[in-house]
Amino acid sequence: MTDVMLLWDTPILFEKLFKEHGYECLRVDGNSLGTPFLPSSKCLMVPTGFANPAYTKVAKGIENKGRKIANFVKRGGVLVVFGACVAEYEYDWLPFKLSYVEEHMQSLLEVVDEGMPCIVAEPQEPVECDGYFSSTDGEVLLKDDQGRAVMVKKEFGEGLVIATTVHEFPSADFLGCAVDKGKSTRL
Repeated sequence: MTDVMLLWDTPILFEKLFKEHGYECLRVDGNSLGTPFLPSSKCLMVPTGFANPAYTKVAKGIENKGRKIANFVKRGGVLVVFGACVAEYEYDWLPFKLSYVEEHMQSLLEVVDEGMPCIVAEPQEPVECDGYFSSTDGEVLLKDDQGRAVMVKKEFGEGLVIATTVHEFPSADFLGCAVDKGKSTRL
């Protein structure tokens, strides 16, 4: 069984991060989502910049397979998605409302909900963010120092979607929580 499927089309440092923390990680591209060849997984992670063609070509596959991704979450999977890294982006493929605005910044984080470990190990220090969420019907977990949402969650069926614009590697505690909350599910 795979702990985490990483949605990207070329090797990326995230793969090493998971392996360092003892998680089985499989990198998949957007076109393979929903095919019978993918193993079950607890967590699907979509790294920063997924919508920017300068970084990757996975956006079209993600957007075309939104229903399959939603079903993965509904059946108990955890989806962690980062900032799109384009001027503005509507996450229309998610099972809730989420709008993004790109604005690279360093910010102190305000923890709004402590129901899960913080995505960064030192939340009292300024962190890099690539933007903020201008609107959402998800639950806000973290805000930047201007009061804008930079991390939200939304329960959907038996699973969970976590979206963030924090532009740093996730903490070990956060990774563990994202994997442990997930139920092994086929995409």
